[in-house]
Amino acid sequence: MASKQDLFGQLWKEYALSDSRYMTSDTLVLCMETMTVLLWGPLCFVVAYLTTRRHSLRHPIQLLVCMSHLYGDTLYYATSLFDDYVKGVPYCRPEGYYFWLYYFFMNFIWIVVPGYYLYDSISTISAAIRAQQVSAERRKSQ
Repeated sequence: MASKQDLFGQLWKEYALSDSRYMTSDTLVLCMETMTVLLWGPLCFVVAYLTTRRHSLRHPIQLLVCMSHLYGDTLYYATSLFDDYVKGVPYCRPEGYYFWLYYFFMNFIWIVVPGYYLYDSISTISAAIRAQQVSAERRKSQ
């Protein structure tokens, strides 16, 4: 991406100022972004479609997508912080703008939003199972 001069290349290089692993072909970043493009991104579109159709598979697939984003973001933060604090290898420029806005905030969104929808799906599935159990108990007692 370093040689790209188009908009996407420039945005990639700008973000790499907050995490230089994006310019060095870091194994974690390559694997994580490949899985995001090939699996989690398309599944997000599936969840959006299932949501518009009020399909029963929305919540199980939404759980999967949310957990994948939370897991990926946790690995992303953990490996960067580990390398910085344990190995003394920082990947972010020292200016607070790059750390707090790009590195922290832009990635924290991938914890807040999936966290909300994870809670929503767990609550919905739990309520559905509870209603099914009550219905089954009523049928048994009749």
